[in-house]
Amino acid sequence: EKGYDALSIADLTDAIGINPPSFYSAFGSKSALYGQVLQRYAELEGIDLVGPFAAGVPLSQGVRRLLQEAATNYGAGNGTGCMVIEGARGGVDAEACLQARRLLDLTHDTIFAGVSRRTPQQAEMVTDYVMAPLSGLSASARNGLSAERLLRIADIASGQLVPEIEEKQS
Repeated sequence: EKGYDALSIADLTDAIGINPPSFYSAFGSKSALYGQVLQRYAELEGIDLVGPFAAGVPLSQGVRRLLQEAATNYGAGNGTGCMVIEGARGGVDAEACLQARRLLDLTHDTIFAGVSRRTPQQAEMVTDYVMAPLSGLSASARNGLSAERLLRIADIASGQLVPEIEEKQS
């Protein structure tokens, strides 16, 4: 809700129900806890980056599926967008940003690998294209767009990619 920078140690210790010395003993630092939270988020709440690019899934369908899942996830609940994308945008704590950036880079690399298996010559362009709407969907969710509106954006974005891929493959 608050984002990393606005969340204080007092907020964390109150939420967890421990005192500051116990917090530091258990987690080491706010940044170290954030790294654990990012990993857990990626494992439990992050979007599926592998399934959309599995063998037998057409690239256009996989991109659509990925963007639709992102729109649904980012717009659910309190509309905070993607914890990884939002964390990687920058902030006061360089270490925290770096941790989020590493996961965002892993997202990029996973998408690139999936796309490369289909269209190696266009993998960079397609990956860049997919990453841009992911970022935009996250920011739009954080700015209050509903999941329904995010889904419409995801559909439009994924639909624009198909003609570009087909044109380049011709």
